[in-house]
Amino acid sequence: MHVCSPRTVREGAVSERFAVVIPALNAEKSIEAVVRACMVELPDVVVVDDGSSDHTGSLAAAQGALVLRHPRRLGKGGAMKSGFAWALAHGFDGVIGVDADGQHLPSEIPKLLRCRAETGADLVVGGRSHLFEQMVPRRRRANVFSTWAIAKLSRTGVTDSQCGFRLYSARLLRAVTLRSDGFEMDSEVIVRAGLAGFRVSMTPIEMGFVDGTTTSYFRPLQDTLRIAWTVFRARFL
Repeated sequence: MHVCSPRTVREGAVSERFAVVIPALNAEKSIEAVVRACMVELPDVVVVDDGSSDHTGSLAAAQGALVLRHPRRLGKGGAMKSGFAWALAHGFDGVIGVDADGQHLPSEIPKLLRCRAETGADLVVGGRSHLFEQMVPRRRRANVFSTWAIAKLSRTGVTDSQCGFRLYSARLLRAVTLRSDGFEMDSEVIVRAGLAGFRVSMTPIEMGFVDGTTTSYFRPLQDTLRIAWTVFRARFL
């Protein structure tokens, strides 16, 4: 697996057209700033309001984002899949996933695009392994274990399997069937991409904040078990 270095990736224009997809649940405190920052990098920003009970959707729309709304919560994976479907239907070459809470820095989007241009990878994952020590121990252990298992099972050598800041090509999204609707979709897509022979690359990224325990809906024990089952199903069933 190729790891792009931010010190060596080539500069230059990216000819492909990517949409930013932001899955959002009750993110009214952060969504406006995230949308504005994304639109500095790319003009097409889609917020998937996953059944929020606050003003997430209207605030995102006021900043210029296209808002897709789920009447009830489906989960992060379900929200991303709605964004994928929209982007494919509208002729985009791929999608860049950005979280709604501000932990992903939209200013890092060019790193994903340059890594794609350098490697031709169909999945480019933002890598945080150099920042793992800043996580609380239980979250760090969950990330290290799940990444190790997914790297082995997917035959990709990924060093961070849980970061949702990533680039997906349209070719990959058309080819793989994703069955998960929760956080575990981030893991499932790596396994399915790797086993199907798609190129997976990584590029180190910086974060707005590393340990999103106060803004994340991720539950280390329960969701690690869900990830394990999802990865097993994607690999063997």
